[in-house]
Amino acid sequence: MKTYKIYDASEVLPQSWDDLVGHDIFLQKKYLKALETGIPNNIQLYYVGVFIDDQLVGISIVQHVKLYLKDMFRKTQVSCVKEFFQRQISKVLKGNVLVVGNLTHTGQHGMFYDKNTISFGVYTSLVFNALKTLKTRIKENDGKTVRLVILKDFFKDDLLYNQSQVYQSEGLHQVAVQPNMIMNVRPNWENFGDYTSELTKKYRDRYKRAKKKFGKIISKELDLELVKIHHETLHKLYLNVSNNAKFNSFVLPENHFLSLKQQLGTDFKVYGYFLDGTLVGFYTLILNGQQLETYFLGYDKAHQFTNQLYLNMLYDMLQFGIENKFKNIVYARTAMAIKSSVGAKAIPMEMYMKHTNKFWNWILKPVFKLMNPKQEWEERHPFK
Repeated sequence: MKTYKIYDASEVLPQSWDDLVGHDIFLQKKYLKALETGIPNNIQLYYVGVFIDDQLVGISIVQHVKLYLKDMFRKTQVSCVKEFFQRQISKVLKGNVLVVGNLTHTGQHGMFYDKNTISFGVYTSLVFNALKTLKTRIKENDGKTVRLVILKDFFKDDLLYNQSQVYQSEGLHQVAVQPNMIMNVRPNWENFGDYTSELTKKYRDRYKRAKKKFGKIISKELDLELVKIHHETLHKLYLNVSNNAKFNSFVLPENHFLSLKQQLGTDFKVYGYFLDGTLVGFYTLILNGQQLETYFLGYDKAHQFTNQLYLNMLYDMLQFGIENKFKNIVYARTAMAIKSSVGAKAIPMEMYMKHTNKFWNWILKPVFKLMNPKQEWEERHPFK
């Protein structure tokens, strides 16, 4: 018998859950518990288990997201006309949304199944049935109508999941999103010097200037106790960056980084930048098998350009990846030009989405393109 179950909390997930998803920390119970504890206040988590008889053969992470205009648009220097236009078309996207995947992190961290035990078609049909059940439950319990269903983020060559005919049969649109910036660590890089030796003179000089401008700033890993001490400052520095984004769908709560450190331990790294004892910047990393996943960061705007904090963070993340023998560094999306300047490559990504209103679903794809315009940027080529 093939069926599904919906769970409201990580603590009640089947015992075999982690056995199935051991390849991805973002699907494992410890990360899900951390996210539950430090979840943005407009997101609620659900988990879908797909079973053949009593055997767990597939899972899905579903986030019920309440998109509000005040969270979607931050204070940015845009014209009143453009802001009015954005707000009008964003009304198509706002409201209650079901996201299959993780809205707080770039990448496909929402679907997995045992392809040797269950077919893709049967697995996805059960996931879609679970989504319909969730929509009904949300309507009955909260009186809210789910407007959008989104499945994110798929690499274009991900044959395991990128089967457009299955999604199109459910009325889902296939839309391009910003690429994931990924840096492959070359096998011959034993240390960071091996990396810099392969840079062209232009980019090696750029690295030297960045380190020179770093000045008296000291980089220090924050253990659990130090994260507890500095968690308020970490959140303020994060907001400096988050509030500068033109479009966003959530705000992390103040306890988010502390929650991840408590649950993930050494798999979650927090590095602080200190100037004369004051925390002026930080970045975070999640150790995910052979992939080093860069996570949220923050900085004091007064030191960002003078000390080139962001560029130094990119170099430091890469150095950690090289020294700890990771296969690649996932720099995620945004700031594509500067990430390519350290050697990351843009890997195209797409997602699937559907509006529950037939008319809005018909115009959804062009509306999304207006809300998520293609960014023109020049790829850098730092290597010899």
